Amino acid sequence: MKFLHAVLLLSSTTFVTAFNPAPLITKQNHPSFYRPNLITRNVDIYQPKLTSLNLASDDESSHDDEPLSRGVDSVSWLPSVNEKSAGGIIESAGNEGTEVLPLFPLGGIVYTPNSNHVLNIFEPRYRKMYNDILMNGSKRFVVAMSHPSEGGRFAEMGVLFQLEDLKEVSEQTNDQVKFICSHRVTGRVKLHKILNPEAWKSRETYLKVEGTIVDDNAPSGSEKEEQRTIRPSGGDVYAQLTTPVGAPNEEKELVSSFSELVELQHELSEDVRFTRASVSTLSVDASDGDDSLWTTIRLWQSYTEQRLVARQNELQKEFQTKLLQYLTKEKGVKEEELPSAIGFRDLSPALQKEVQELQKRMAVELQPLILESTLTMQKILEAEGHKERLKLLKFFVDAETKRLEAKKTLQGMFKGLNVADDYVEPQLEESSSKDKFPTLDEGIDDAGRILKDEPDAFQ
Repeated sequence: MKFLHAVLLLSSTTFVTAFNPAPLITKQNHPSFYRPNLITRNVDIYQPKLTSLNLASDDESSHDDEPLSRGVDSVSWLPSVNEKSAGGIIESAGNEGTEVLPLFPLGGIVYTPNSNHVLNIFEPRYRKMYNDILMNGSKRFVVAMSHPSEGGRFAEMGVLFQLEDLKEVSEQTNDQVKFICSHRVTGRVKLHKILNPEAWKSRETYLKVEGTIVDDNAPSGSEKEEQRTIRPSGGDVYAQLTTPVGAPNEEKELVSSFSELVELQHELSEDVRFTRASVSTLSVDASDGDDSLWTTIRLWQSYTEQRLVARQNELQKEFQTKLLQYLTKEKGVKEEELPSAIGFRDLSPALQKEVQELQKRMAVELQPLILESTLTMQKILEAEGHKERLKLLKFFVDAETKRLEAKKTLQGMFKGLNVADDYVEPQLEESSSKDKFPTLDEGIDDAGRILKDEPDAFQ
């Protein structure tokens, strides 16, 4: 099975995902144009301040009860390592059930249990970390999401990466990359405190945390109470306690909500939508295998990120056309000779102004959506148990259904007219070998906003 890799880069926050998009449908011909990079390092990028994330709701007064109503503060964060009280080495309390584990922050990315990931290791401090976990035999470390605006602050709930394979590639890469490592995410970890916060600034070594590995096979507090209520007398009590607790009613409700969303997506011919077959194969159980609820959660993450990539392409489309005209008509560049990079100062004053306006618009429109997608995953990750995760995912599925219902209503009201931008989904044009559009790159790094797809990446 081939994979699609999408990288979204906006301002200083990078979101990277690698996923199998088989249950998703997009336009058959994704735009894979030849795209010169537009360097705009001297442009100030407008960054809106996000205070809350209110999703679709029938009752405006119910926003306070929504999972992300408090914006970034909707999820739990450790104190920043930059705070004065965090200075110096902190002794582990040695509480029962806690462990001291290496921490490897990987930016604004949320990983989930039962998934596999490959990392390229090049920083000296993380080279040391891998040497240490190989020497002590643990072969594991914690990965936690970084705060989107406060450096040195990390989410309280992370995941446990178990090293499965390591390749030394120093010679092949001229020591630019030390290791290429394959990992399996084996579970969740509740972080209590950073033990060596001074290492964040010195970068001499990696961070260490005191944390508790969460047993997701054990019932949560509410699930324990429910077990006490419904457990029959007699029988194998140990087996009852250790068997993953399901939630039949919530599982059925999630499947029903998902089915409703898929039908609406197909009715509206959404460019990014789930296949109808995905409804019958939706994984909702509490097991720790590859067919658990976590698989569906990752599928939802893939869906939201694909919509963001499509919307980003839509925002850039008009500028791409103008830039192509400028290069070919005003500069006399032949299409087959389009450069691989275009300096911001090489543009006309009118195009420079458009770059700045486009960057501002992209920041205003996309940054809250990217953050909402990331916080959605983090909120689900920190849910206490299986039932709570089912309820949260159902809420986000229902919110998407309401958004599409609003779009459908507007289309009916203004049939034949353009619908307001808030409800317009990107229409990706089919490309031919002659379509070669330059693209906008905010210039933060060379990997910005790359969309690579292979011929059979989508159904």
